[in-house]
Amino acid sequence: MNITDLRKEYSKRELSESDVNPDPIIQFETWFNEALDSEMNEPNAMALATVDEKGKPSCRIVLLKGFDTEGFVFFTNYLSKKGTDISQNPQAAITFFWHGLERQVRIEGKVEKIPQRDSDLYFELRPEGSKIGAWTSPQSQPISKRELLDNQREFEQKYNGTTVPRPPYWGGYIIVPEMIEFWQGRPSRLHDRIVYQKTGNSWAIQRIAP
Repeated sequence: MNITDLRKEYSKRELSESDVNPDPIIQFETWFNEALDSEMNEPNAMALATVDEKGKPSCRIVLLKGFDTEGFVFFTNYLSKKGTDISQNPQAAITFFWHGLERQVRIEGKVEKIPQRDSDLYFELRPEGSKIGAWTSPQSQPISKRELLDNQREFEQKYNGTTVPRPPYWGGYIIVPEMIEFWQGRPSRLHDRIVYQKTGNSWAIQRIAP
């Protein structure tokens, strides 16, 4: 099949200004819960886009680990490519695509580290292997498979029978939203797009063209 022939017609639902909650976080929670209920794989998977000091973008999939009125939280190595980008340019964009629901959510905003205590609390909840993995991997740096396995064995031995502490270079970020867009697929590519834009302490809502 020619890739130009790949098409999908979206028609399951509609989205209008009168349908959405005035608070975009509540609206996101509604959609996120519907994604959970649909039993799709990893509904918390999101594309995270960052930009370095030279304006060069990078994008990768990470997992959302929490959200509230303050913003959207994920965890990573602070010294990774994404962490380095954020230290140079603390702005980011995330996108969720829930294919089974024909929905997409885009979020843009500034990025901040969460308090160390909150990172500690989350790290304590991680599986033992993931804790060791945080110590094992110099994320985004060149490494051979042998070096990675040697690192893993080293830290498994070091923390055998003891509590694995959180590495000082690993923790959480929060994306404080300034724009949130809810996208509902519609026929003929005339998709519904409702955008919330932060204005002071309130949100302005408008429809934009597909």
